[in-house]
Amino acid sequence: MNKKWMLLFGALLSVFIISGCGADKKASTEEKPAAAEEKAAGSEDEAKAVDTAADADKDASDGKEEAADFAELIDYMKTETDAEEATVLYENTEPQTHEMEGVTVSLDSYSLVELKDFHTDYSIPFNDETNGGVILASYTVKNDTDKDLYYTPFMYMSFTGATKDYNNYKDLIPEEGQLPTKLSPDNKYELKAGETITGTYAYPMGATHLKTAMESGSVTVEVPAPTTDPDDLSTALGTKGQFTIDLSEEGAEKTEANAAFYQDLASVDNMGEKTMIEEKEGIGQSQELGDATVTLDGYQFAEFTPNEYEAPRFENFKNGVVLLTVKFNVDNKGSDNIGLDNMGSNLYVNDGSQYQMSERMLSPYEYQESIAAGESGELLQVFVLDKEQYEKIWKDKAFEIELGPLYDENAEDISKGKKAEFKLK
Repeated sequence: MNKKWMLLFGALLSVFIISGCGADKKASTEEKPAAAEEKAAGSEDEAKAVDTAADADKDASDGKEEAADFAELIDYMKTETDAEEATVLYENTEPQTHEMEGVTVSLDSYSLVELKDFHTDYSIPFNDETNGGVILASYTVKNDTDKDLYYTPFMYMSFTGATKDYNNYKDLIPEEGQLPTKLSPDNKYELKAGETITGTYAYPMGATHLKTAMESGSVTVEVPAPTTDPDDLSTALGTKGQFTIDLSEEGAEKTEANAAFYQDLASVDNMGEKTMIEEKEGIGQSQELGDATVTLDGYQFAEFTPNEYEAPRFENFKNGVVLLTVKFNVDNKGSDNIGLDNMGSNLYVNDGSQYQMSERMLSPYEYQESIAAGESGELLQVFVLDKEQYEKIWKDKAFEIELGPLYDENAEDISKGKKAEFKLK
């Protein structure tokens, strides 16, 4: 009997244990979806993180590939010239652009590279030296018009103290990637409608010239205008422009400071240092002159210290120099172009008892540069003042300017001798 009870008790105990295990198993099964969701969400986050990291790597890689363009050219140039060293002194990837009636030219990036101890076979473009520097530049020319045009990529470079203009030297970097190869006499410099062409340029300088350029802080590049006829420069569209290539951080700071001043030739050609004395913007005085409306927009008085290369031009000013640059806006309503390079004016100082003529050597305009019929444009007039007389006599008295007459680009009077008068202060 005892044996039977023991068997019965054992069977009941087994039922309870099996039921409990089943309940635990069920609870465990019910918890799994939530855990699975957490695990899936974690996996998704991990996947997103991987994708984001991959995108970041891709962006970094793209940037490296972009920067590697010059790196590859530098390696090529070092090998080609058998240089002992090739060192990047300064580089810039911030683009500069110039637009000319539907054609845009941009300086996309540049790098200043110092080459040391290269083969004598390459000494000629480096002024017979075997140490020097090369400015590598990438340019893009884009034709947004619906017409085939022509573009000669003569991107001449110069700087304060330069004894010549610098141009591309084709034997330093791969020729097939150079802009003068892509736009050349072989294709008549043709720039087809809607076409974009990017190419490289290499400007070599010997060590002596490189030192002079570095002292200047920057160099300038002339941007030629496109033409509708490759054999006729008079068919040019728009006006040519200029890019500035800084050669150091100090040069970049100087260029930035220079941008605050009106771009007369003293500023454009980096002839020296300007320090602002007085300026006024938005004057808005307007006069009718011939078939044009001329508006006095503003003026700047700046103390000017010429650099050693330009100092001989100002040797008559023993007491220092003040430059007065006056800005006009000209609305050409006539049928003739208005010449800018032949425009003159008179400045009356000391309440009109003294006067002097504008200084054309500081005019920023090229030969026959003009404001086209039906167009508007800027006109700068520059006066060189004796600093001592300005400070002691003139600065607190009336300044008046007499502008004109107007001439076309061929120096023909188109305002019948008439002039416009403006009061500066």
